[in-house]
Amino acid sequence: MPHQPNLSPSAQVPLWRQLQGAASVLLAVRDGQSMTPALEDVDAQLRPGVQALAFHALRWLGRAEALRQQLAKRPPPPEADALLCVALALACAEEAAPYTAHTLVDQAVEAAKRSDATLHQASFINGCLRRFLRERDALMALTEKSPQAVWNHPQWWIDRVRKDHPTQWQDILRANNSRAPLILRINERKTTPAQYLQALLAMDIGAFPTGEHGVVLTEARPVTSLPGFAEGHFSVQDAAAQLAAPLLLDGLTAAGDGRLNILDACAAPGGKTAHLLELADCDVTALDIDARRCERIAQNLARLGLQAHIVVGDASRPGDWWDGRLYDGILLDAPCTASGIVRRHPDVRWLRRPTDIAQLAAIQARLLATLWPLLKPGGRLVYCTCSVFRAEGEQQAQAFAASHLDAVLMPSPGHLLPQGSVKGAVFPDNLMREHDGFYYAVLQKRSA
Repeated sequence: MPHQPNLSPSAQVPLWRQLQGAASVLLAVRDGQSMTPALEDVDAQLRPGVQALAFHALRWLGRAEALRQQLAKRPPPPEADALLCVALALACAEEAAPYTAHTLVDQAVEAAKRSDATLHQASFINGCLRRFLRERDALMALTEKSPQAVWNHPQWWIDRVRKDHPTQWQDILRANNSRAPLILRINERKTTPAQYLQALLAMDIGAFPTGEHGVVLTEARPVTSLPGFAEGHFSVQDAAAQLAAPLLLDGLTAAGDGRLNILDACAAPGGKTAHLLELADCDVTALDIDARRCERIAQNLARLGLQAHIVVGDASRPGDWWDGRLYDGILLDAPCTASGIVRRHPDVRWLRRPTDIAQLAAIQARLLATLWPLLKPGGRLVYCTCSVFRAEGEQQAQAFAASHLDAVLMPSPGHLLPQGSVKGAVFPDNLMREHDGFYYAVLQKRSA
């Protein structure tokens, strides 16, 4: 997904057109569609502005919906409701609002008038928004009673995070509503973080190191404009995800020929595959069920100057793709709710359903049980998810270790909770200050 742009008015594109686009994205999300394909349907010239407004609207959607309920007891038709909620989301946070409230109202009404789907609701939208401007303080105070409005997450999600992390739930939800910075992983086969920071400094681009291989940009910008992009000097990867490859490789020793045989299950788009190849001379099988996403792996590896054995296949059916050679290491970045990467994908919280957690946990358990026999005695499997829910992390790993007597749960990072932001004092040696939510378990197979 493209990195979220800054909220800034586009000189070429009138705001009403961007508001129409953001409303169409919200409509798609409410219809159960991910934001990424919804944005691809938006005209290319409009896309950066629409994406910025849609990100903002989805971060404030809980508050916007609560305000809309105060302003109109019965929701208007879906298209008009989406436009109204986008405008309220953009107007309700004065300190973070990208435009003045009066500009927003004027342009939202213009957007309504310019579409057949909302034309007949233009005066209703105008009335709601003008009433909001008049009664802002009183209406905002009324919505304070709703946790969904205060935290901008569905109620079930708030309850679940609170149950799983009773002392840190507010920090997690707060971090989810912050904007994630652009984080790079430096390709150590081409350059070093210190050298790359110098290259950025020479171009007047603010950045600081994070972890062993990471660099955080103080301001997001198009990755293709950064030094060394075409030459494969870096990849975009969150700091939490950068822990996967070192955790797997740590303590692994190859047999006679000196090359480790590693499986990256569920590998697309290939960030962790590439990191493994950057850090060690190893044979990596990059497996993914989606053929188009496997093409992405190939493209990413080609830019970095790396090679893996890319296989289209279902990780839960090794009979279809496995050659019978046991692996020294297996990386299982399992399908999950993505509840840890909400700040990068603010639509996730509105797309998920409470039942998704158990369904995904069942898939995770099946993948662990299926891939474990493919691991050599003495080998290790790293299980990870970009989730903060314990059912997809700690509970999953402990249940697996309890039911597999040859599995030893090694010292592992466990649940990493989302941390933001890059503002304020910077402690470059402290990885734990800027990353998404993640879970890691390292499972060692007992030697026979």
